[in-house]
Amino acid sequence: GDIEPTPPYRAPTPAMSTFLANPTMEPKKKKDVLAKLGKEASFHPFTSNFLNLLVDKSRIGQLDAIAEEFEALYCDSTDTQVATVTSAVKLENEQQFMIAKKIQEMTGAKNIKLKPEVDPSLLGGFVVTYGKDGSGYIDMSVAGQVRQLKNEIVVA
Repeated sequence: GDIEPTPPYRAPTPAMSTFLANPTMEPKKKKDVLAKLGKEASFHPFTSNFLNLLVDKSRIGQLDAIAEEFEALYCDSTDTQVATVTSAVKLENEQQFMIAKKIQEMTGAKNIKLKPEVDPSLLGGFVVTYGKDGSGYIDMSVAGQVRQLKNEIVVA
């Protein structure tokens, strides 16, 4: 894992993203910052070389898009279904495992990669989006149940 969508290789702050994407900043300074980041995050040498190549080719500003495309290609080649699970509070590992197992049963995918997010406005429970372009949707949240009840009352 060095190349994942929200890992340490990505700029940890908006200021760092701006710094790396700035075309007037000297490539040497960008490489120095990336070398320090790579050392702290224990990057594989391939990752460090790749990031330096992006600096050399003036493409470091495209890092997020490159990582997203890499993830999509990787998931396609390994039959991995990516699912975002948004919950009112942080889910325990066991809860995430159970959700991933259920999505795997539903989709038939060989692997499931969960991206956990927290949204207190859900009040309780969770919402899962999965499939191509998030076309699969499961709403097990309290907010979703309240919305459904409200719709039923309006219709009745």
